[in-house]
Amino acid sequence: ITALIDSDPYIQAVRASHIALGIPDDYVQRCALPLCHEPAALVSTELDYYQRPQQLTPAALSAWHSMKQAAAGDDVEIFLISAFRSVQYQQDLIAAKLEKGKSLEQILAVNAAPGFSEHHTGRALDLGTSGCAALVEEFENTPAFQWLKINAERYDFRLSYPRGNVFGIDYEPWHWCFQGSSEA
Repeated sequence: ITALIDSDPYIQAVRASHIALGIPDDYVQRCALPLCHEPAALVSTELDYYQRPQQLTPAALSAWHSMKQAAAGDDVEIFLISAFRSVQYQQDLIAAKLEKGKSLEQILAVNAAPGFSEHHTGRALDLGTSGCAALVEEFENTPAFQWLKINAERYDFRLSYPRGNVFGIDYEPWHWCFQGSSEA
């Protein structure tokens, strides 16, 4: 982060968040995750699985609705667990895990540091399905995951963190990110 431009307010917020959490200065070099900027425009989605309001970019929302509808047409249920997260939300999420006694190393294996989460872009989705607990590796054994592996690319979604990914993030079969243009 220290190598990034000091005058950018977003970078300043990310840097302050890292300092507050004790994230080492070499995090950026070690993880290889790209900086993820928050979008200029977000729109409300349906409520998530926990009945919380969520937001996505307009293009990601349109693609999500199309993908969800196509899955339903194939008798496959997929639903939203999480979408947009601000830098502050990501900081609070990590801080809460630290307070519960998890180490920063453990946390950063499953949550990107503030500023580096795809959720900041408004294009990332954590997905679930009935009969499977939320955000667990066992999601890969569901018809929903099998459907996503075959069909998600048609809607410009990709699995962000497959096994052995270059970012060092644990395997997350539930995390998919829209790759289409934000202007689409």
